[in-house]
Amino acid sequence: MTIDYAEKIPNNVNLSGDRTLQRALEHWQPHFLEWWQGMGPTDFQNSDVYLRTAVSVDAEGWAQYGAVKMPDYRWGIFLADAVPDRRIGFGDSMGQPVWQQIPGEYRSTLRRLIVTQGDTEPASVEQQRLLGHTCPSLYDLRNLFQVNVEEGRHLWAMVYLLHAYFGRDGREEAEELLARHSGDADKPRILTTFNEPVSDWLSFYCFTYFTDRDGKYQLKSLAESSFDPLSRTCRFMLTEEAHHMFVGETGIGRVVKRTLEVMKELGSDDPAALRRAGVVDLPLLQKYLNFWCSSSLDLFGSEISSNAAASFANGLKGRPDEERYEDHVLREAKFRIESPDGKGGLNTEEIPMLNALNEVMRESYLKDCEIGLKRWNRQIERAGYDLRLSLPSPHFRRSIGAWVGQPVTPEGKIIPQQEYARRVSDWLPTEADRAYVQSLMQKVAQPGKMAAWVAAPDRGINNLPVEYEYVHLS
Repeated sequence: MTIDYAEKIPNNVNLSGDRTLQRALEHWQPHFLEWWQGMGPTDFQNSDVYLRTAVSVDAEGWAQYGAVKMPDYRWGIFLADAVPDRRIGFGDSMGQPVWQQIPGEYRSTLRRLIVTQGDTEPASVEQQRLLGHTCPSLYDLRNLFQVNVEEGRHLWAMVYLLHAYFGRDGREEAEELLARHSGDADKPRILTTFNEPVSDWLSFYCFTYFTDRDGKYQLKSLAESSFDPLSRTCRFMLTEEAHHMFVGETGIGRVVKRTLEVMKELGSDDPAALRRAGVVDLPLLQKYLNFWCSSSLDLFGSEISSNAAASFANGLKGRPDEERYEDHVLREAKFRIESPDGKGGLNTEEIPMLNALNEVMRESYLKDCEIGLKRWNRQIERAGYDLRLSLPSPHFRRSIGAWVGQPVTPEGKIIPQQEYARRVSDWLPTEADRAYVQSLMQKVAQPGKMAAWVAAPDRGINNLPVEYEYVHLS
């Protein structure tokens, strides 16, 4: 379906056919642009950036590329094509027609789901707003800005739903999405991870690998929703989200590649020697993986959740790729779950699968995260080193659920609290670690040049050479 770029707000939802909604969104638009100018990428608003812009929602040929100043980027409202005669695919109403309007009894729950998803989109832009000043290359700078403008469009996607289907409450929530700010002491973002500072590019690569992957799983869950406009919105958002995870996976891979090159040059894997040479030693990278993976795991919620059960049973939020399962109702299904027994051991209990859906999704997420780990570890193995990068236990450094505050090692072993306190600096970045990483963050803005701590990418963007001037700095 082609997107109408003749409209003030690009869309494929026939916005001009609903004048009340169009006026409401046109009233919100200048507030969004004001937020972008104030909270978006700092000092780069006049730069020409080689960005992709959605022109249709077809799987083939859905985007065009060209130089754009970010404030002129055509944000808008794009829904994937409707599936003819789509039926509810899970829960107690499975097989019934999907909803084009929201049943009254589910309005508040759906609004909360949409607001929570919507809140993450501008939050990540705010977290990353200063990164441009320390970009390792113009290639990376362009990728940062592509992620930023698409997160801005994903905010538009959620705001459209709030305005179109939730009346005054929705309009007020849309305003609040611009009033909260990442890390703000008085009005922080809803989810803790989106208040963490992303102050260096190693954190950015980890954020786009782990936290945007959580976003993929949340969007896949909402794409199953019985509320068809939400499903269609999230299906198209997933098309754009894939690039964000690509930035993370290839970014970390380039860090590993460059470190291995220097290890070969030095004939040493000594972290102190590698730091003197100005690269990210692999044990330090492991600390960053531990931090951002554990932080992202909390985004799935508590292991046992009546809210998750109700959302599934009522058809509001399914499992990612629901069609791959056999049982879509789960009234009889069970799930075994572990929790600390308070004595240094484990309790294992069997609970209804409906109540364990957060944990089911967390397990699927971790398996997906392993894909990148296998690639990076193959690089290390081919270079002849024994060290392997790994994901932390899902019980490590949790701040929600049964494992909150539990002294668990990244390998998943429960240890005495005093030992945990003594060893935590071995597992998570210390102030000295972060200061060292920050010292590497020197801006490189010559076409084709790379910072010394990261390797060049294998290929450029949209078949262009790596040496292309992806951002023309004004």
